[in-house]
Amino acid sequence: MAQDTTLPKLNFEYWLDKAIEWGQATTVESQKDVCLHLTQLQEFLHQLYETIKHLGSTAAVQQFPLIGQLLGRLCWNPFVIGYDESQKTLMWCLCCLYSSEPQNAVELKANSWIRSLLCHLLSSSKWESNEAETSALISALGYTSADYYGHLVKNMVVSLVTELRENQFSGLNIQESIPASRVNTVSIFCVPLITLPEVTPLLETLLLYHGGSSKEILSSEFLEAVNEAFLKKKISLPESAVFSLWLRHLPSLEKATLHLLDQLLSIQLNSLEEVACVMKDSLLPQAASHPAIFRIVNEIFKNALMETNGASEVVTIIQVFTQLFLQAYQNENKKHKFPLKAYFPYHHQGLVRHLVRRPFELPTTYWSQHLKYISDMLKALVEDTNMSSFTDLLEIWFLVACFGEWLDVAAELLMKAAVEQDAVLWLLAFYYCPKNENQQRTQTLVEAQAVYGHLVVLLSCTDLSLRDLKAAVHRVTGIQQCCNPPLTTHLLTNFLLFSPGGHKIAQECIYHITETTDTSKEVSDILIRTAYRFNHSGEENQSTVKVLNELLQKFTLKV
Repeated sequence: MAQDTTLPKLNFEYWLDKAIEWGQATTVESQKDVCLHLTQLQEFLHQLYETIKHLGSTAAVQQFPLIGQLLGRLCWNPFVIGYDESQKTLMWCLCCLYSSEPQNAVELKANSWIRSLLCHLLSSSKWESNEAETSALISALGYTSADYYGHLVKNMVVSLVTELRENQFSGLNIQESIPASRVNTVSIFCVPLITLPEVTPLLETLLLYHGGSSKEILSSEFLEAVNEAFLKKKISLPESAVFSLWLRHLPSLEKATLHLLDQLLSIQLNSLEEVACVMKDSLLPQAASHPAIFRIVNEIFKNALMETNGASEVVTIIQVFTQLFLQAYQNENKKHKFPLKAYFPYHHQGLVRHLVRRPFELPTTYWSQHLKYISDMLKALVEDTNMSSFTDLLEIWFLVACFGEWLDVAAELLMKAAVEQDAVLWLLAFYYCPKNENQQRTQTLVEAQAVYGHLVVLLSCTDLSLRDLKAAVHRVTGIQQCCNPPLTTHLLTNFLLFSPGGHKIAQECIYHITETTDTSKEVSDILIRTAYRFNHSGEENQSTVKVLNELLQKFTLKV
């Protein structure tokens, strides 16, 4: 019975006849007639919207078979869409006709037609270039075309944002709540409008909107389009909106992470400050304060590291990301801070607590003891007979790699003879050779101990030459093929940085290393990481800083 009384009240046929009569209001007579009926037409459109908003697209068309013809004609009448809230109401009516899950070719075609109408409604350029009557109307109102349509879009966005926010906080008043299907439809209609600055408040509201449904109510096309526009710097969104986007749409988070990796690996970065700047600009380290985002990003980084066979530049990127995450985590309000276990749920929590303490947070006199704790706990875990697979070993190794700052500190302290060498050398050997199949790690450790033993002898030399250093290393590696060149390179580079004799031959030695071996990238990464650590720890050993600067310039870099 309710539907029977609705039809006469709406007087649908009358307004359809009027829309046909008016056309696009190209004559003076039709324009006057439209102006005389705008108030009543707006009231009719509002009643129509209230009638169909809970029906669904199929039921709405069944009740009003010619509704598409009516709305289509009105959308092309500049006087109608330029009046008060008529444009907004027309858009809402079109949203009600959109099939969120089209079942056949007819519904697909109807959806396409509706999308084109929405694009037309908000395309001021089309109106400005093709509708002389529109320009005349706008001029009569005292606006330029750009100003007028800018205000029109802003007013519509404000209205939609207000309605969504009021619905968000309407409690359990289900009768007045916006159906999830309509919110989904609105998100779809935003896709072609995403880069309009005036639409940004609506994008933010939609991204932060959560209805009563347990399923995602925003369309995947909308979420993907927003993420794409954000990554390409076509739009600017508040952090909260971006974080919500990545939390509710995993593909967008994955794409953002891979985009960051590609960006960092494809451009020439001269310092880790630049790496950190690019990372912060991506918002991923800040977003990683949420455990779900952190774990997903970390998993992507781990896969990238495996695919590149542990490339040093990927390791460096992961380490900087981890440091920035720790900064964001420490800045979190204690009331809202997640426990560390939420970020590292499958790792030994004692080891995690020691690794997350950054070196500059501790007095340098505590570094040696701290490293011994890390090495001892790590060794106990690795040598645990209950460790079931290489996958478990890989997880532990990746955790250590994320906090590689401590590995550089370990190599530095070795050259200062300020650490328990057995524990620290084992830590470095594990990092550079986590697997011990066929005694690989054991052999790496033996070689590292031998190299370090010869370097210790040279630490006290006041008149050191490149020949002396080459002879010392050759005694170990010359007899047989060096089993782990990256570890040897790490030790040698730190010897040059942190020993008085090494300072004198640093440039000559670095030139020799990079010209005769394929370790240029490893050496430059060590130097860049050390410079970054110095800049953030306040270390002021002038002699070391001078040598570091000279070596960085050797690689055409700037600190």
